[in-house]
Amino acid sequence: MIYTLTFNPSLDYIVTVPKFTCGVVNRTTEEIIFPGGKGINVSMVLKNLGFENTALGFYAGFTGMELKRLVADKGIHAEFIPVDKGMTRINVKLRSEQESEINGQGPAIAASDIDKLYEKLDALKDGDILVMAGSIPDVMPQTMYMDIMKHLQGRNLKIVVDATRDLLVNVLPFHPFLIKPNNHELGEIFGVEICEKEDVVTYAKKLQERGARNVLISMAGDGAVLVAEDGSVYQAEAPEGKLINSVGAGDSMVAGFLAGYLEHGTYDKAFQMGVCTGSASAFSEELATKAEVLDLLEKNQNLF
Repeated sequence: MIYTLTFNPSLDYIVTVPKFTCGVVNRTTEEIIFPGGKGINVSMVLKNLGFENTALGFYAGFTGMELKRLVADKGIHAEFIPVDKGMTRINVKLRSEQESEINGQGPAIAASDIDKLYEKLDALKDGDILVMAGSIPDVMPQTMYMDIMKHLQGRNLKIVVDATRDLLVNVLPFHPFLIKPNNHELGEIFGVEICEKEDVVTYAKKLQERGARNVLISMAGDGAVLVAEDGSVYQAEAPEGKLINSVGAGDSMVAGFLAGYLEHGTYDKAFQMGVCTGSASAFSEELATKAEVLDLLEKNQNLF
């Protein structure tokens, strides 16, 4: 079974205002609400690709109830933990001449809530996959990812981490199966600017030296790189298409990689599936469907 873990999920409220002006009443021309959070995005894309999975996380208040309803409507099994104080956050994404975002805080997750999460994690079985993605709320220990990997150490699990800076670096000694920084996040870790694929490979190998097994780096319109644990290096340009919505593209790449790996058992196929799934989401108003991914795969074999 595949499990995804989102510590601070959200309702993503996306509004379009053709010419937003501060200080006056602005009226929307379009409104959409999606269940949000990196792990939840991974769950939704995996479901679209035909892979059943379980979404873990926390929820609170009336917004949390709506999050649960929306996730269920997507056909995803969720085992969210209720939190007494606060509410599931609303992230407002304003589309206008410039795009802006206002992200909410999220509920007050208590130590007892974290204990309940560990109880759910203890139920994972040998061979399961756990995807931990996204930021950690301020009310939680900033060592949370590392604490979980330490807690699960010695279990036969494949753990995927999609996080930034210390959240990512601190888990490396516990040998995550896959990490997925983008090239800017990779550069932040080492205090350098990384724009070329050759430099991506160099610094990805440094993360392997620290303990990562496979390092998948997204580079937006410049493609992607995979440095695999067997010594292979895969590079690809981005498929051609019109960028419609970049939100969730990186999460989709993670889902596609896992889908490709589980279906074929090879890193080259996993990489191809990951690249095309990330791009399919970027070229769509919503997250990638299986048909969209397969279409891109068929049209872009020359990239690989």
